[in-house]
Amino acid sequence: MKPVLSFLPPSEKRKQYELRALGLRDFAGVGADETLDPFALARFANLLVVDFDQIKELSDESREHLLGAAADEWSGGACSRPLPNGWRLVILNPAHGAHRNRATLMEEVSHVFLGHKANRLAVVVSESRQVGTAAAQSKILARDYNKSDEEAAYAIGAAALVPYAALRRLVFEGRTAEQIAGRFRVSTALVEYRIKVTHLWAAYKGASTATDQHV
Repeated sequence: MKPVLSFLPPSEKRKQYELRALGLRDFAGVGADETLDPFALARFANLLVVDFDQIKELSDESREHLLGAAADEWSGGACSRPLPNGWRLVILNPAHGAHRNRATLMEEVSHVFLGHKANRLAVVVSESRQVGTAAAQSKILARDYNKSDEEAAYAIGAAALVPYAALRRLVFEGRTAEQIAGRFRVSTALVEYRIKVTHLWAAYKGASTATDQHV
């Protein structure tokens, strides 16, 4: 057991996240240095990824807003209500690119494997009355949100995509975040997040400085 633990992050919380992530990778049948495909794993989680262009009855104005001005405000998500066959639809933001979509889908897969209750987005209609005027209705968006569930799902999904043992080795080899991202088909931002939360940032910066000095 000791050889395994020596390749886990130093903090207790990150160790627990990593062990769950390793469980997902083992379930997917990928090796320590292999790229994990969230789309293949999604099928085992009964998640059906639907192309954004397949959404019907969405106005041109709404479509333009979601992919334009509001593109950075949503990454994707799974419908809280399942289909009759038990599967749930997942929609990913096509404006975010393939690498970010992979991380978003992996987060949704993690929610399922962790047994989290799906968040719900609802529209609440309220009435406000003013003297001499008719009742005015206002719509308020209300969302269930569990912070700890969201943190765990993202952290475990990211760890499954970029496992600690391989990340640590690549950092000490002097690889850049961009190079590591290309290896695991994720964004540079996700790799940097993994380096920071696993306490490898000092080693990463030290390795990059040493590399610059030898150039």
